[in-house]
Amino acid sequence: MCIFVPLTKIMVYMELTDILCNLKIEQLTPMQKAACEAYRSDKDLVLLSPTGSGKTLAFLLPLVQALSPDVPGVQAVVLVPSRELALQIENVFKAMNTPFKAMSCYGGRPAMEEHRTMRGINPSVIIGTPGRMNDHLKKENFEARTVTALIIDEFDKCLEFGFHDEMSEVIGQLPSLKKRVLLSATDAEEIPQFAGVGSMGDSRLCKLDFLDAGPVSERLNLQRVISPEKDKLETLYRLLCTLGDRSALVFVNYRESVERVTSYLKSKKFPCDAFHGGMEQADRERALYKFRNGSCPVLVSTDLAARGLDIPGIDNVVHYHLPVNEEAFTHRNGRTARWEARGSSFLILHSEEPLPGYIPEDTPVFELPEQTPKPAKSRWTTLYIGKGKKDKLNKIDIVGFLYKKGGLAKEDVGQVDVKEHYAFVAIRRSKSNQLLTLIRGEKIKGMKTIIEEAK
Repeated sequence: MCIFVPLTKIMVYMELTDILCNLKIEQLTPMQKAACEAYRSDKDLVLLSPTGSGKTLAFLLPLVQALSPDVPGVQAVVLVPSRELALQIENVFKAMNTPFKAMSCYGGRPAMEEHRTMRGINPSVIIGTPGRMNDHLKKENFEARTVTALIIDEFDKCLEFGFHDEMSEVIGQLPSLKKRVLLSATDAEEIPQFAGVGSMGDSRLCKLDFLDAGPVSERLNLQRVISPEKDKLETLYRLLCTLGDRSALVFVNYRESVERVTSYLKSKKFPCDAFHGGMEQADRERALYKFRNGSCPVLVSTDLAARGLDIPGIDNVVHYHLPVNEEAFTHRNGRTARWEARGSSFLILHSEEPLPGYIPEDTPVFELPEQTPKPAKSRWTTLYIGKGKKDKLNKIDIVGFLYKKGGLAKEDVGQVDVKEHYAFVAIRRSKSNQLLTLIRGEKIKGMKTIIEEAK
């Protein structure tokens, strides 16, 4: 990997082609191309683009090409509002398969463990939440003077979450910044002074606004579902049963509501999982993984899942509670109908509940069938394996074990995700009982461990 400035256009193009090949992407979107071009200038960059439009790649591609192999320390810091977004960016960076290393840092796990990882891999890029990043900077766990690039992803969400002071403190400890990039899915008239990028009209600032091509479009089918009762639980259940095994992200406004809705659905034998900020990180990761791999078709969440999560291919968004404002409505709907796909959005309303002004009065009503179908079972289930990367276990080991000892074929195994201390793998539900019987007592890569269906 070479430094950006002295490269010829041909060399840059070849490197970019290799990265896109690793990511299995044929070409960049116009927004991503514009962001890459803008990054090369001396100006700071503000990029505004809808949820799901590919902003992560828009800053990672030019960032990676600007990294220098001659700098031994951290060269770029990426601030994010949530653990999930930090992990997502880290995973995309790793999938690019460059010579550079990246790692994520966030609360909910020991900072000392992260420090050991820093010493071990010597990352060029650190992605983290503001509080944890401050912790590492204050303890001088990495050299701040080598950091020349700062990216704040979902910067408006960072401010909404109350990270103003913490972000200001992080930036105050980075004395060598030359490039600042701010990204958001919503517009902002002014940028906080601590970011150091100047005002929106500043000649030293490049602003790219792609918000006009928003996610709420002809590809999104918006409908109302009328609940005869003020308590909408039964109506939600009937709607989800009607949608069958198609994926659905159900939004509610409170953590307590997430627990109440999931408890009700599970009492009706409907497969679903909960997701909100009050859950343990491991539980959140497990819920997201099962939703992504198709083994749990319904995820009930607060607006935490409305932004910053890479969950491709969601068929339906369900607003159990009306969003707090139009911006939240837009971000929720941005979870479906992404890229060129189509999707549906359902508003569950009591008959006396008024529509907000930003939702068209002529929004059609979705009629539920008189006879509610039984809850559909997913074709997949998730297997938990109690060993991970720290135990030298990888995807090839897992797949080989399932083929040889479990009698599975290629089409029986879905997404495999290996974490530090455990792993998840999607397998066909119809083969799960037979598999668990065949592998009972068997060792994987010579190791005894727990292998069971993830709850």
